[in-house]
Amino acid sequence: MTDQNSSTERKSRAGNLADGVYQALRRAIIEQALAPGTKLPEDSVGESFGVSRTVVRSVLARLTVEGLVSQRPNKRAEVASPSLAEARAVFQVRRGLERTVIESLAGHLTPEQARELNAHVAAEERAQGRDGPESIRLSGDFHTLLASMTANELLIRYVQEVASRCSLILALYGRPHSSECAVNEHQAIIDALLRGDEATAVKLMDEHLMAVATRGLLDLKPARERDLKELLAGYRERAAAN
Repeated sequence: MTDQNSSTERKSRAGNLADGVYQALRRAIIEQALAPGTKLPEDSVGESFGVSRTVVRSVLARLTVEGLVSQRPNKRAEVASPSLAEARAVFQVRRGLERTVIESLAGHLTPEQARELNAHVAAEERAQGRDGPESIRLSGDFHTLLASMTANELLIRYVQEVASRCSLILALYGRPHSSECAVNEHQAIIDALLRGDEATAVKLMDEHLMAVATRGLLDLKPARERDLKELLAGYRERAAAN
């Protein structure tokens, strides 16, 4: 193997390692295992995943760009804690983005896409009342799945970012997650899309997002603070599997 090939392989391994940690840490935030305001010291995160501080630094920078982590000069990174005004602004932007998704898909879903969406809602129903974190993740994934079906890369990226931020916002301000309501709302949106009823689908999505915002944006007492390594233990296994 040439030096160039060896260098390329090392970079590829390092990239895969960093991506695994990124996906695991992002999931821990979205599933609300890491609450807003949780400190993320590079050494502790690195020990949790068995990676270097350099890898952790790159992952935290990536999550900062997405708005999931906050980093200030001379201060430790922490899970972002958006203000109430920022939270409302995120939901406002999300409503506009997801209206565009609906307009792109109404009457244009393929049979395969319809099956995929219905299978996702079935997974949401199975998680209902059994697995809080899984239910929260699946609820957000429904929206990113819809966006992915538009094949508009910029729209996909923006919807994924605002959906992730909304999960963080609900962890900070929300009432306990109401998966039953969300599942019913998701199914109604799919049905309208399949009928090609764009006006109804747009209305349903907007009402759905308004309902999510209404269920949230309330001040709740924070949950019991747990040790960072304890919180990330299960996510380390997922990062190693990637």
